Amino acid sequence: MMSNLAEFKFSVPIEVRFSDLDGMVHVNNAVYLTYFEEARNAYWRRLRGGNSLRDLDFILARAECDFRSPAMFGEMLDVYIRVGEMKNSSFTFEYEIVERETKRAVASGRSVQVLYDYPEQRAKQIPGDLRNAVAAFEGREFKRG
Repeated sequence: MMSNLAEFKFSVPIEVRFSDLDGMVHVNNAVYLTYFEEARNAYWRRLRGGNSLRDLDFILARAECDFRSPAMFGEMLDVYIRVGEMKNSSFTFEYEIVERETKRAVASGRSVQVLYDYPEQRAKQIPGDLRNAVAAFEGREFKRG
């Protein structure tokens, strides 16, 4: 079931490219995870600033996607993204992909990220300033999990 799009404060536009298609002439299932990745990275850059890969201080632990309807070449998609929950060192992103003109549900998904200290090669706790920044960006509070 699709979430209420009004609950999402951020989205990324994506035009379906020829290279996104499979032999059935619709977007290949694996490409949706790339769409999620585009939204995830844009969200994080908007939240934290910076344009370097070093600014992406999390790793992906899990990703899932539910397919709703096929996306076709040339369609404009909006990938909506929000933080679903925040735990001690991990947090979830929730996604809704809709076709821009009709608002047709295309796909929904969820991913789990772990805040990561790359030099130390280990998970790190979500600091209070990041937790507060997400809450302010999303316009809602998050319970510590």
